[in-house]
Amino acid sequence: MAGHTDIAAQGWIFRLPAAWQPYALLARLDRPIGAWLLFLPGLGAILLAGAPPWLRTVRLIVLFAVGSVVMRAAGCVVNDMWDRDLDRRVTRTAGRPLAAGTISMREAAAFLFVLLAIGLAILLALGPLARLLGVTSLLLVALYPLAKRVTWWPQIVLGFTFGWGAPMGYAAAAGRLDGAAVAFYAASIFWILGYDTIYAHQDREDDALIGVKSTARLFGRQSRPFLAGCYAATMILLAIAGQLAGLAVWYLAGLVLPALLLARQVVALEIDDPARCLALFKANRGVGLAIALALVLGRL
Repeated sequence: MAGHTDIAAQGWIFRLPAAWQPYALLARLDRPIGAWLLFLPGLGAILLAGAPPWLRTVRLIVLFAVGSVVMRAAGCVVNDMWDRDLDRRVTRTAGRPLAAGTISMREAAAFLFVLLAIGLAILLALGPLARLLGVTSLLLVALYPLAKRVTWWPQIVLGFTFGWGAPMGYAAAAGRLDGAAVAFYAASIFWILGYDTIYAHQDREDDALIGVKSTARLFGRQSRPFLAGCYAATMILLAIAGQLAGLAVWYLAGLVLPALLLARQVVALEIDDPARCLALFKANRGVGLAIALALVLGRL
């Protein structure tokens, strides 16, 4: 794993003005997969709720898309503020702006304030229940970086955090929470628990040296059966959510595609190949979009 880093040496970020580049890197704008994975549970929940008219649904999807980019960036700032000392000791993260000293803590705090202000403006455009859930999510965002220091299960904490778009999206679209929303949120948590375990294998050796905990370290060579269990639970809960929401049988047919995509990750997992782990992690964008397609089919 020596020398592995997830910061690209080139790309559109490095065509920005030099003063902007550290902020773009801090917000992970060069790696949009995180924003996608934050957005997809909300997208799925909006489609699951199926609240007409369609223009309102489109408006909610746009708001959640922009909000996901902004809040993912805010979460990254919080994470890097917590972890700047640890990041300096991990090859993959040593080049992050706070760890590398290209942004000060004061500058990061000011940037975080701007991001949260934008997030608040988006939140105020949603209904009362969704706004309440949005405010509640800030506690999860703040606590997640601490989880890896105190529990072997920080990935499940991330599941609750990144999956929070599911109840928020459902509440924004339907104005309520019910059994379908709970099942879909639970499915999102198991999905995230699985794919973030894959992601954590990139840092397994460094994490062991500095004492950071993860499900990748906890399960080690048994990660494949653990991943299979997480993804099986995801698919079962997605099927239950569709049943509770009264979706057509085409939804179950549509779930075959995401099930196959998840099964491929289980088979292809190589825990000692960080590049493969990163590629499998990124493949979950396709999984989320396939779930969204199944939800659309279920509303036909």
